[in-house]
Amino acid sequence: MKSLLQTVFAAWRALWWRGFQWLALPWRWLFALLGSRGSGQSPAAGAPKDDTADAPDTPDTPDTGPVSAANVPATRRSATRIGTFTTGSFRNDAGERDYKLYVPAGKPEGKLPLVVMLHGCKQDPDDFAAGTRMNALADREPMLVLYPAQTRAANPYACWNWFSRHDQQPDAGEPAIIAGMVQDVLARQPADPQRVYVAGLSAGGAMAAILAHTHPALFAAVGVHSGLAHGAAQDVVTALGVMKRGPGQRAAPREGRDGATPSAALPLIVFHGDHDKTVHPLNGERVVEQALAVVAGAGASRTGVAEPGQVPSGRAYTRTVYGRAGEARGAAVEHWLVHGCGHAWSGGDAAGSFTDPLGPDASAQMLRFFLQHRSAGRAG
Repeated sequence: MKSLLQTVFAAWRALWWRGFQWLALPWRWLFALLGSRGSGQSPAAGAPKDDTADAPDTPDTPDTGPVSAANVPATRRSATRIGTFTTGSFRNDAGERDYKLYVPAGKPEGKLPLVVMLHGCKQDPDDFAAGTRMNALADREPMLVLYPAQTRAANPYACWNWFSRHDQQPDAGEPAIIAGMVQDVLARQPADPQRVYVAGLSAGGAMAAILAHTHPALFAAVGVHSGLAHGAAQDVVTALGVMKRGPGQRAAPREGRDGATPSAALPLIVFHGDHDKTVHPLNGERVVEQALAVVAGAGASRTGVAEPGQVPSGRAYTRTVYGRAGEARGAAVEHWLVHGCGHAWSGGDAAGSFTDPLGPDASAQMLRFFLQHRSAGRAG
């Protein structure tokens, strides 16, 4: 009798757990699509995973060599100096977020560039720093690196809420928090207000695009990796659609503060994998289109020059450059389409999540692009 009761109880418990899993499935699907851990995996298969399964497991990051189009060497693992990576917190009227700040070793000669790095969903500053190796670059090219941290209270999967109207405004939500954090670091650290840059992956890339529109005077250039255009979605439902199928109608630039045209012709560099199953590659194209709608009025060409390339023993890519007429400094917009890459940081380190070591080095290329540009240094 006791054995029979145990059997019945075990069967009931198994059925109850299976029912609970089915009830939770729509939510798991939703957050998988909104997260940066998504891949070609079916939502019904459970928790999302890294989208770099097609990349072989390598003991070290391959040397991508110089990129012929830009003549910039790839990031090396070793650094001659190691700086400090400290935790801090910032609060203003819009809210509060923690952050990590990397300060390179040694006493700087003059003020340093500041690069703001916005992680993707299910990531944190430590993970993102490891995957992008931006701190190693900061030791070689002295600069400060700021990693704002999203909270699980604000988003269960630590996504920046790029799809929320409230978080697409200059004076509220996450753009106001991040901008205030940047201004606080500028006031406390030996940072150059004319060389402040922002970049991000996935949800972080979408938030970087938003910041370019909400606070254009604060930044000198922006980098968007596997992200979406400003205003691409207004809620969760529209976010799911644009991520899965790409943007619908052309995303026109919105008005910035004081009615001014947004982004103030901010230089832009975009990376996207053409095998991205989480954020459709058309979204990268839309980020470029949105920027060109603004910078074309400032003398940039809408016609790009495509430059195909190949990482030795790695992935092929197409780099399309949109220049400014009569300007000696760097291009207005660069679009890197990495062939065969999924939803992952191109050329990243396997020590972090969502990286594709076989692709061109997005970190080195973004930094090369950034340092060609300066802003007026006004607070945004």
